[in-house]
Amino acid sequence: MFTKAAILSTLLASASAFAPASFNGRPSTSIREEAVAAEEDAGPTYVASESMPFLEKPANLAGYVGDVGFDPFRFSDFVPVDFLREAELKHGRICQLAIVGFAAVDMGFRIYPLPEAYEGLTSVTAHDALVKYGAMGQLFLWFSLAEIISSVAVMQMLEGSGREPGDFGLDPVGFLAGKSEEEVNDMKLKEITHCRLAMVAFSGMVTQAVLTQGPFPYV
Repeated sequence: MFTKAAILSTLLASASAFAPASFNGRPSTSIREEAVAAEEDAGPTYVASESMPFLEKPANLAGYVGDVGFDPFRFSDFVPVDFLREAELKHGRICQLAIVGFAAVDMGFRIYPLPEAYEGLTSVTAHDALVKYGAMGQLFLWFSLAEIISSVAVMQMLEGSGREPGDFGLDPVGFLAGKSEEEVNDMKLKEITHCRLAMVAFSGMVTQAVLTQGPFPYV
């Protein structure tokens, strides 16, 4: 009798090793429901660009004045946005000046005394003449010097100096003096808007001037 009882208890102990362990956790259905609820609380993961609704808005552009989500090539994913904004402002400012200068030449404005070799030049034909007589080389030299000096400020900005892109402290008329942060941002928005418009406008202006070979307004 004792032998049968021992054999029976041994079999029961062996069988218990293959029995499923007890589970006191939550059902998998409950876990899945909580995960879905957490995703809904976190909000949508996809945000469309305001300027190009068929593309996702680049997250790194957030917080910059004039941000409309325009970065179709996603430069902001691998290039510091401060550097991109610095380049945008610089090219925009140059184009604003270039539009005025380009139109002024073709409207007959000159700085006297005018060298005889420059008589009768238009904005389109001036380039080759200035290269021939060395003036373009001087412009290249002075612009290169300005770029070298300004690059110091850009490098310090990228290292965390706190300088804002495009800020060289130039406000001789005092447009920003005594302004609130909201008013300053409004002025920044106006500048970046005009910069973008000038870059597009100057491209069209030069193209039209070359095609028509005529005086301003190139029609």
